[in-house]
Amino acid sequence: MSDKRYSPCILATCCLPWNEDGTLAEDIFRQSIRNLLQHLTRDLYVFGTAGEGHAVTDRQFDQIIRIFRQETNQPDTRPMVGVISLSLGTILDRIQRARELGFRYFQVSLPSWGALNNAELARFFEAVCGGFPDCSFLHYNLGRSKRLVSPDEYAVLAREFPNLVATKHGMDSMDRIHQLMTRVPQLLHFFTETGYAYAAQLGECGFLISAASMNFPSAREYFEAGRRQDTRKLVVLQSELKSLIDDLIAVAGEAAHMDGAYDQFYCKAHDPRFPLRLLSPYSSFSDLTFQRFLKQVREKHPRWLPSAPAHVS
Repeated sequence: MSDKRYSPCILATCCLPWNEDGTLAEDIFRQSIRNLLQHLTRDLYVFGTAGEGHAVTDRQFDQIIRIFRQETNQPDTRPMVGVISLSLGTILDRIQRARELGFRYFQVSLPSWGALNNAELARFFEAVCGGFPDCSFLHYNLGRSKRLVSPDEYAVLAREFPNLVATKHGMDSMDRIHQLMTRVPQLLHFFTETGYAYAAQLGECGFLISAASMNFPSAREYFEAGRRQDTRKLVVLQSELKSLIDDLIAVAGEAAHMDGAYDQFYCKAHDPRFPLRLLSPYSSFSDLTFQRFLKQVREKHPRWLPSAPAHVS
């Protein structure tokens, strides 16, 4: 049995498909959720940076969480709602509305208009974690918030708030990963493709999936290799994923810079109907760029095509 506050898992984002008129392509969104639940993981979230939580209006937020609740209201699922805003009041309001729909897991980021000082950081977690003691919170620690929470700060927050259960990181610094895993062992720390292989060798951690979602069986194989601390398999799959990500960045160029523009590629690989479109004013990639990327995957990374077999000899 894990002694973590949140059991280890693959955590996957649900990207948002937008029609040309800016409305949600609801049928595509519902199908993408069902596909993830059936074939990849029972731990899904909406409104991270890839899910455009920074860009939706309150009306869009409410519409999407209602749909998300309908699709994930099943046994053995842990649906999580991300909340991103410059306003703490808006963050609290959105948590409350999602809570009223039945959600109990939330992903929060710090307000980013100005970097929070130590007193402001304490007030933020008091309002969020202290304000909803029957809910569990994952903190998304990212540079866009202008204030990274250190491992020592997490240790203090974890002692004060038992419903702070997890953290999420996009970095792959071995030193920072080691500090998180050893100084705050009660929280489950989620890492992306490049950081997960090292973190898993230090203990139980979560896999924040991105590029690996191109192929669900191979993604699960990578996660399970970490659970077994199978170093050889971790190294093989991590190397493949790093090469895949490097090729995506090279093919994509500088046409777009938001996380969601890249993650939509992985969604479109599973469902050709998925539109490559972000909420204005943010730029996205073209269908031609996507086709160039898919050609690269076929030629250089066939294991990670949606239909590719998943084996490491």
